[in-house]
Amino acid sequence: MRSAIWVMTAALCAGVLGAPTDKFSYGSASPGEMKVLSEYFSLLGDKVRAGKQMASAPVCDLSQAAMPVAPTPLPNPSTGLSLKHVAIGRGTQNYSCSSTNSSAAPVALGAVATLYNASCIASTYPDLLAMLPDVALQFNLTSTDQNTLSPSNLAISGHHYFQNATTPAFNLDTAAMELGFAPCSKNNSVSAPAGALVGQADTGFGAVTWLKLVTRTGATGNLEEVYRLNTAGGNPPATCVGMPTTFEVQYAAE
Repeated sequence: MRSAIWVMTAALCAGVLGAPTDKFSYGSASPGEMKVLSEYFSLLGDKVRAGKQMASAPVCDLSQAAMPVAPTPLPNPSTGLSLKHVAIGRGTQNYSCSSTNSSAAPVALGAVATLYNASCIASTYPDLLAMLPDVALQFNLTSTDQNTLSPSNLAISGHHYFQNATTPAFNLDTAAMELGFAPCSKNNSVSAPAGALVGQADTGFGAVTWLKLVTRTGATGNLEEVYRLNTAGGNPPATCVGMPTTFEVQYAAE
């Protein structure tokens, strides 16, 4: 099939930012996040125990993956497309504030994120996949090299950043596999569900919207559509009171 649908993280608004260098720290979760982590490891333990009873290993078949649906659904994938990749993204949404009007709302400056390959989890354990953005958000960004996503051990499958002021881009060409490059534009957005994680230790300002994006001229690898789903964190405060002229808000998404 010539076309492909691509489920992974995306960004909401405009900005000019370079490719990210963000990394992650093992063991950096605080006690306040233990509920999220304990639920994840409990479910993971159930999967491991069930796996021991299986006659053969699960097959990584993306045709079995199901896209999560928001309370207000996003438009369906276009006719004729098939799922090519699923990733968990972990990074920051970036904002600016007026230096003269603290009551103004922050302005979005795009986002950066490292993308981690979750395709096999999506096809085999969708309930585990849905928890991963919340879990990933509990581990702080650091300058330490991190080639896998804490604590799930997912390998890097690419990077997300803004190619220019209006073009969120996804680079899925890595040493491990070349899936393509996708410059995008927003097609549709809906609010995250009411129960979405608002930020680290529930101290954030809300989860960024779920998105459908479509690729622009220059896309490779037959990538045509991108969805950002199951978001955690990323929203800014309502106003610029007490905020610097530029700042970052940590987020994760499927």
